[in-house]
Amino acid sequence: MTTASIRVLFISHAYVVGVNQGKLNAIAQTGNIEVGLLAPSNWKALEWNRLIPLETPNSYIRTYSAPVLFSGRGGAHIYAPWTLWQVLNDFRPDLVQVEEEVFSLCAFEFAIWSRFIGKPLAIFGWENIDRHLSFPRRWICRFVLNTASLILPGNQDGAKIMRRWGYKGLLEVIPQMGIDLELFTPRPQKTSDLFHIGFLGRLTHSKGIDLILTAAHYLRQQGFNFRILIYGSGGIEAQLRQISQDQGVADWVIWQGAVPHKQAPEAIAQFDVLVLPSRTTPEWKEQFGHVLIEAMAMGVPVVGSDSGEIPNVIGRSDLVFPEENTQELASILARLIEDRKWYQEIRNYCLHRVNQLYSHERIAGRLICLWQKVLQQKNSELVLN
Repeated sequence: MTTASIRVLFISHAYVVGVNQGKLNAIAQTGNIEVGLLAPSNWKALEWNRLIPLETPNSYIRTYSAPVLFSGRGGAHIYAPWTLWQVLNDFRPDLVQVEEEVFSLCAFEFAIWSRFIGKPLAIFGWENIDRHLSFPRRWICRFVLNTASLILPGNQDGAKIMRRWGYKGLLEVIPQMGIDLELFTPRPQKTSDLFHIGFLGRLTHSKGIDLILTAAHYLRQQGFNFRILIYGSGGIEAQLRQISQDQGVADWVIWQGAVPHKQAPEAIAQFDVLVLPSRTTPEWKEQFGHVLIEAMAMGVPVVGSDSGEIPNVIGRSDLVFPEENTQELASILARLIEDRKWYQEIRNYCLHRVNQLYSHERIAGRLICLWQKVLQQKNSELVLN
């Protein structure tokens, strides 16, 4: 089967936000693939208690929307069966890619369709903790894994878990979304002697922002001149402000508040380094850290903890510190401040790595190759039968 004949339907609540559809648009613009998208018309962001309307900025994508039950619940939301069948009969995909976890009701719905129609199913998921599932979830998980022709974990830990849970088919680790290199692009380097250490994300305990403040204490003791820019909001902001007071660095911290994603490039452009000091908890570890590749695409060096997928995203051990080790974090930051030659080396490395691995176009190309393998295998099976 040639790529010209492939029609792929994506299903994911993540794509209600238009900026998240860049990968789909890149696939569609190859001219060889017809891309459809089914996304909820009533998706609710539970954290902010508001509905997120489906955005449709890309004319290359054939978009369908329908209400879901249990809106806002990633593993539990589900489409009405008749709506699902209407979309599938209208678009008539050669392959469906569901970007929800393997134990989700949504993945289960499309696994039933896949078995009934005989069309291949691909599943993308972020799950990277070998958590205990209830009996119904375990049964759904087994059904989906036994149905899927392709599993796409978003991280290396997820790949190990999918194998541990019994999946034996084609599997490849791949990010869910890449980077728009026209939006996240390098800016002229600043000439100021003041070094800006940045964080962009949710202000939660698991994100480890307090570790930046403690590392800043060590940097101040060594006489370094810097500022910390914190972009984000969350329930522990007051606690973090108190920690900055306790560490004696409150005067060097600038609290910028949350910014919409479309303004993230302007925020990151102010950083000399972005730090993602995530800490693992019993229920969570860093699944990817998309802000890392956003900063890297802009030529901003990144430093992260060894939580979850962070070391694999960054790809250099000298930019990764052990979780909770604030002295090692301070040491890496001190070197970036002092050693301008090394700083430039890291900057160039980040730009190269994003271009090689994390653009929408790179991820689109990898997916198309995988789909071709799946469809060729399916055709071979039909010939043999």
